[in-house]
Amino acid sequence: MAAETVPPVASKGLDAQGYIEREGSLGRVPHPFRPVVAAARDRVLGLFGSRLHSAYLYGSIPRGTARVGRSDLDLLLALRDEPTDADREDVRALGEALDGEFGQIDGVGTLLYSRTRLLSDLERHDLGWFVACLCTPLLGDDLAEYLPRYRPDSLLARETNGDLALLLPSWRERVEAADSDDTRRRLVRFMSRHLVRTAFTLVMPRWNGWTSNLAEMAEIFAAYYPERADQVRRAAVLGHAPTNDTAVLRTYVDDLGPWLADEYTRVHGTKTPRP
Repeated sequence: MAAETVPPVASKGLDAQGYIEREGSLGRVPHPFRPVVAAARDRVLGLFGSRLHSAYLYGSIPRGTARVGRSDLDLLLALRDEPTDADREDVRALGEALDGEFGQIDGVGTLLYSRTRLLSDLERHDLGWFVACLCTPLLGDDLAEYLPRYRPDSLLARETNGDLALLLPSWRERVEAADSDDTRRRLVRFMSRHLVRTAFTLVMPRWNGWTSNLAEMAEIFAAYYPERADQVRRAAVLGHAPTNDTAVLRTYVDDLGPWLADEYTRVHGTKTPRP
């Protein structure tokens, strides 16, 4: 491993006390995406009514970096009770409807959980952190008010991305089952982003900061693991402009993914098992 030369980043994403600052705001939503957000807000409320505790945006749209026709709409919904299979199907259908209606977005991803789970001790440093630091309130009572502040430490690294080894078998199955260029392209985008974020959180405690910019994540990782730098830089590019090349996916599940999973376990341990 070469000597560490940490790349300059305009802001490390921390406040004056060293806690991760919440990213994104409704005021940063780019103008072309505002009708999409308004429609999503109204339809989510219409779908769940009083069962909805709160709704959030996350990703490039509330960060103000979304690109028209290229970025997806990311939502997290918290229900007052446990979501059912019917709820998940309704959310899937809602996403398809929004995606078909608004050309500004390329897909809709919606996370659906109960308030109880999001505030549980088990999820304190995973889904709880995600809500408190990476989600922008859209509707309802903000759950961040009931969660602690977070530092970019090894505990956070372990509980957010310390499960890659468990994910790889299902990733391999998805690669084998991919039977269209569109499916492969979406897999490349998803896996590229996941691997870059995992690579970044591997070194996050040493760098002592936070960023959601894939290119910055790759450069920060590269300073600590130059031997894998080109792979992660390439993954950051493909996270924005994916290919449908099966060879890329095989490299992820047979080389970069297994190495990253082993190194993550060595450095931070494994994520607390879920039921």
